Parts: sequence; C-alpha cells; structure tokens
Amino acid sequence: MAIVRWDSGHVVRAPQSEVDRVVDAFFGTGTTRVRRWVPAMDLVETDDHLVLRADLPGLSRDDVEIEIEDHVLTVSGERRKEDEERTEGHYRVERVFGSFSRSLTLPDGVDADRVAAGFDDGVLEVRIPKPEERKPHRVAIGAGVNGTATEASEK
Repeated sequence: MAIVRWDSGHVVRAPQSEVDRVVDAFFGTGTTRVRRWVPAMDLVETDDHLVLRADLPGLSRDDVEIEIEDHVLTVSGERRKEDEERTEGHYRVERVFGSFSRSLTLPDGVDADRVAAGFDDGVLEVRIPKPEERKPHRVAIGAGVNGTATEASEK
C-alpha cells in the first residue's frame, strides 16, 4: 500500500482554480488561450483547372496577397480587429483576428503566368490551369560507327 501525504490545501485550491478558469474564459483575463485564424479552403479539380476557394469573410481584395515562388502558391493576408467601444456591462469576443498564410505545392509544369484569381462576397477563387500532359519523346535509333551513336536516318 502506498502512503500518500494529505494536502488539505488541495481541497480548497481545486474549486478555486475551476472558478478562476470560468472567470478567465468569460472575461478574457488571465491565461486564456490565443486562437489563430486559419481560413477554410477547398481545392477542387475540374477538367482544365485546379480551383482553390477560400472563405475570407470581412476581407477585401486589398487585404489578400497571392504569390507563386518555386512551384508553391501562397495565399496570405490579415483580418484586422475592429475598434470596439466598451459601455456598461460585459462583452465577449469570439471572432478571431490576425494574419494568416496558407501554401500549397503546385504540380510540375504549371504556368504561373496563367494563374487567375477573383474575389467576390468574401470568397477568393484561384484558378490554376492544369499542366499539359507530358508525352514521352521517342528517340530513333540510328546506325552507330564503332559503338558511337550517329543521327538517325529519316525514313
């Protein structure tokens, strides 16, 4: 049998810490967790394109940047906190603000100059043209002289 030391303070501290947690969560004081905003994004495939759609409520096209570098498409931006005026009573803020950045690796062969984007009613749509299907290149075998390759003769 293990001997456990009695801590009479535990009986008092446990309910107090639970009360502190509830008060902190309601009033936003103390050590509450900071949530990071990560907008929802879908990537769908059509016959000719990959289409990325992102829900960016409260943002305008000026708040969003799209960049392609080394076959990586990055969508970034920032949702700013609105100024609030406190009056009598309490308030609660649940919407998350701040900057975000989402990246995806593009398939080889995507022409970055043909990527197009639009922004309507808080939804960003990025249309990425699919790369052309690569076909194998057939190499003709010609007659060799002393084991070295020469140009293939045309038939």
